[in-house]
Amino acid sequence: MNNAAPKATDIVLIGGGHAHVHVLVNLALRPLPGMRVTLIARDLAMPYSGMLPGVIAGLYRAGQAHIDLARLATVTGTRLIHAQANGLDRANKRVLLAGLPPVAYDLVSIDVGIEPSLSPVDGAAEHAIAVKPIGSFLTKIDALIARAGVPDGPRRIVAIGGGAGGVELLLSLRTRLIADARAAGRAASELTFTLVTEGDILATHNDRVRAAFRRAFAERGMILLESRRVRAVTADTVVLADGEAIGADAVLATTDAAAPAWFRGTGLDLDAKGFLAVGPTLQSVNDADVFAAGDCAALIESPREKAGVYAVRAGPPLADALHRRARGLRPDAWHPQARHLALISTGERYAIASRGLFKVEGAWLWTLKDWIDRRWMRQYQDTDALARRMAAR
Repeated sequence: MNNAAPKATDIVLIGGGHAHVHVLVNLALRPLPGMRVTLIARDLAMPYSGMLPGVIAGLYRAGQAHIDLARLATVTGTRLIHAQANGLDRANKRVLLAGLPPVAYDLVSIDVGIEPSLSPVDGAAEHAIAVKPIGSFLTKIDALIARAGVPDGPRRIVAIGGGAGGVELLLSLRTRLIADARAAGRAASELTFTLVTEGDILATHNDRVRAAFRRAFAERGMILLESRRVRAVTADTVVLADGEAIGADAVLATTDAAAPAWFRGTGLDLDAKGFLAVGPTLQSVNDADVFAAGDCAALIESPREKAGVYAVRAGPPLADALHRRARGLRPDAWHPQARHLALISTGERYAIASRGLFKVEGAWLWTLKDWIDRRWMRQYQDTDALARRMAAR
């Protein structure tokens, strides 16, 4: 083992995603002589995807589902740069920023999430609300909820995309809008909710889970259109490939997202969809000083779906990989499990668990999910406890 004193190392983290918040804390608790950590973040409040359906449904306040990156940076001694990264100058090892001077790095890690991909559907970019990026999506959802509260506001809500994100979103929005309507003395029956998906609902889950959510939609009077492709979106209509037109006052797009466009100018290897190609050590396959995790990365040897659980679980191996690389050691490989337990909410305090062929449901599962989510968030929101841990190290 190399026991030599480590050299001065600038570690730059681009993006305040789920993996990077763990890296901030972990590296602060394991400081190395000469190591400086910098966080470059476009948004200073990191939304936790696992709790966002609860925010939309009115089960959480927005602050409960966000991590204050400025406070976290202060407590961990991280240099924070509030800026948008838009490129890498790898020859000179610099991160390029919009409107600010470049930032030098020795090691750089990228965890910036994904962008909306609306171009396959005509008119979607103009008339649909894209779920990604999450930060701007919540602002748009708040505006939609507010508009739905006026007499001539939107009443016909359509979601495109039948993955877990689209299903949870529409169920949660239904819960919120119906509760608001009843509280205001309006007829909840005026509201309609439709989900359109090109294949089966929850296609990556088992038949029992799909049946449970089909039942949940039916019990709530929601319309589910499976194996139907959307061709176009207009100001008041969703047009299907077979020509059928569905009236829509608001359209939510939860279909596939795309990688940030600036990745293409980095010279880094990308997968077929433009995401950063990384190996099992979370290092770029063609630059050992560049790391990536979360939705913006593609594990080439062990591909996984774009799911928040993998972004969260990438935090510890990413922190260890950066720490080892800073010490001149080879990072360890990470092989995420092929299947994970998904706890998918029905829009209320009720959830359905899915893993492989396993399926179970109940209110107690929402309580379990709530406990897991709050426990994870507490690590990064309770900065007083973190400060005490750092003082005691």
